[in-house]
Amino acid sequence: MNTFRTLHRSILVLFAVVVIAIVTLVHFSISKIVAEQSRAQQQSLSPAISLIVEQLLKPLHISEALGHSTELVDLMDGETIDQEAVFKTLDRLENEFGLSFFIASEADRKQYNSDGSIINLIEGEVSWYFKYRDYPADAVADIGKWEDTHFYIDIKIHDEDGRFLGFFGVGKSLRSFIEVFDTYKQEYGYDFLFVDGQGDIMLSSDPSLIASYSDFTNLSELPWYASLPMTIQNEQALNNKLVTIDQKDFLIAEVKLNQFGWTVFLLSPLEDRQAEISQAFIFSVVTLLVVVFSLFLLIYNLLYYFRKDMQPDLVVRHSNRLPEKDNLQLIYKTLLAEHKSLSVMLVSVDELSDIVDAHGRNVGDDILDKLVTYLAEHLREQDVLGRWSSAEFLILLPHTGPNVAFDIAQNLRHGIATLPPLHELPDLVITASIGLSYTASPRAMHEVTAHAEDALYQAKRDGRNLVRMQLID
Repeated sequence: MNTFRTLHRSILVLFAVVVIAIVTLVHFSISKIVAEQSRAQQQSLSPAISLIVEQLLKPLHISEALGHSTELVDLMDGETIDQEAVFKTLDRLENEFGLSFFIASEADRKQYNSDGSIINLIEGEVSWYFKYRDYPADAVADIGKWEDTHFYIDIKIHDEDGRFLGFFGVGKSLRSFIEVFDTYKQEYGYDFLFVDGQGDIMLSSDPSLIASYSDFTNLSELPWYASLPMTIQNEQALNNKLVTIDQKDFLIAEVKLNQFGWTVFLLSPLEDRQAEISQAFIFSVVTLLVVVFSLFLLIYNLLYYFRKDMQPDLVVRHSNRLPEKDNLQLIYKTLLAEHKSLSVMLVSVDELSDIVDAHGRNVGDDILDKLVTYLAEHLREQDVLGRWSSAEFLILLPHTGPNVAFDIAQNLRHGIATLPPLHELPDLVITASIGLSYTASPRAMHEVTAHAEDALYQAKRDGRNLVRMQLID
């Protein structure tokens, strides 16, 4: 029997080690795939961030920095504007930074462009100036000049007293954006959408979505966007959403451009290699599951083989394999000599004789076997369980004081009372009474057990299913 136990435990340990190893392998595989996907996402975002900084934020910072220069304030401050000085300054800035600049003067209501053109700012004909003049923000991004559509950044200029002098800004032709976007799309494979707070598409890598003659395309007009839930559409919450465009899957990344009140949506196509990774991962998981299941079947068959081979030994009841009184005497002396103190516990099944008379000896043996199994599983490693009489069991608790022993006895009593009933007698409740005693000096075993027996009988007299303790004076 001991051989079977050892084999049983060894196989269980082996099985646990293999399962832990497999789970660990799966965990690291998943972590590696997630890390690889995150790295790929970062690699796709980095060029997009560079493009945004180069094409949008850099012009904004240049125009903001120049807008605070005293040179511009001096040019725009006064009843009349020195047009020659204005064009000379704008031409110099265009040559220096490679951008188209303009000055829109409040004094004479004219817009001076670095290409030498002048636009009269007449209310009702030029809407942007009067629209953004009363706008609370000091920097505004806009699309205009419809015959050659431009992206503009308008910076408000004030004098030292805070008086509004007009706008200074930078403009870029949308054709230049389309060329840059197309280059990025060819190299990295993704599309851009620059969307304002109302959902209008201000810039895009798709030329068909670029604004033309003040006619903007709204996100809601795109079929793939219209197919999303309304909660997502209302909040424009597209980050990490998977969408299908022209039967191709795209993953959306979201970047906020708070300087303009815009949101950039980056649509990255899911490459075939990602599908291959997923398929390989699924194949690995299925393979691991097959291995685990095969291992389980192997262990099960090994256990069944040894169980069948040792069947005669297995039918011996637990209660018949416990040490008897003579062996308990020797164990008692050894434990008391080693630990100097111990508690003694006597456990007796309540009304066992009545149960045997009513249901037979086999039921009584089943109850005793059930009791022994429970006690063996719930005692501590140093405790000793033995057979005291036909219906009573002795437990030796080395180096255990009476208070601790009493708590242990109460837990055992409660556990026995809540054991599942016998299958053939579902209404039969099994209870036990327990008697305790304790010694911290070299007394004979019969002296200590006599007090434990008195305590046990007292528990039965008091109503059974109780714990009583009687200490030696």
